[in-house]
Amino acid sequence: NFVTLVWTDSRSQADMSLFRLGNCFPTSFTHREAVFTVDFSDCNFRRVVTGNQLIYSNDLTYMSPPNSLIPPYVQLVVCEYAKPKDWYPLVYEPVFNTYGLEDLVFHIGLMNADFSGPAESTRFPLGSLIPIMASVEQQTHQPLLLLIDECVAATTPELQPQSALYPIITNKGCLVDSMRSRSKFEPRQKTSEIRLSIQAFKFALGEEVYIHCSLVAWDPSSLDRTKKACHYVKDHGWELLDNPIYNSLCDCCESSCNARMKRDLASGEHGAVQKAVLGPLTIMD
Repeated sequence: NFVTLVWTDSRSQADMSLFRLGNCFPTSFTHREAVFTVDFSDCNFRRVVTGNQLIYSNDLTYMSPPNSLIPPYVQLVVCEYAKPKDWYPLVYEPVFNTYGLEDLVFHIGLMNADFSGPAESTRFPLGSLIPIMASVEQQTHQPLLLLIDECVAATTPELQPQSALYPIITNKGCLVDSMRSRSKFEPRQKTSEIRLSIQAFKFALGEEVYIHCSLVAWDPSSLDRTKKACHYVKDHGWELLDNPIYNSLCDCCESSCNARMKRDLASGEHGAVQKAVLGPLTIMD
């Protein structure tokens, strides 16, 4: 269930620490080699089953720094295996999930504490922080800003009318859980990513929990009360993640953030919306 990939690059200008296998950092590296020893359940591997074969594929990417002599590039990595007789598909990958929508590819995943790689466990003590990162890959689109319109926790991988729910983000991007906990949006590293730390909540303790989110890739110049990322800061109030000068967009977070005028209504020309499910994870008392 794991693979070791050794990538050798003869160009002395290449920084081997900047290679990524999917969303994974090198396990180790030297001045000429990057080594990845990873599970197929990590790093956002794609899996295809054809007849008696299991085929895993991923992208080896060089994240070229600004002004580098070496441009960014991507190399396809493919691993083919005979399918074991007792193999069966997993319906949900607990740490990272991928969703495609036209020429946009959305990712959502559990991360380690400093967001440098995937989470090593899906079990979280009550009160600890659950780091989550979502991102969108763009092919031909203008630069888009990634937002989370809604997130709720449930005990089922599909939401049902009778499902018990724990609201995390509601009201068009308001992190309502931050009003009663240490939950918060983390500072952005790039517009195509959004990071948040959720304080592990008292809901379905010891059971499997799934987090259902609505991801929104949107025109950065078209933010309004229905397209935003707001969290509550103790003794300060609601704050807009991307530009606190416009904190007034968050004023509706404790009432209703529905569109007030026609120009506030969502338009397909401005972005895309994708439903995503993260889990299962377990919160331990």
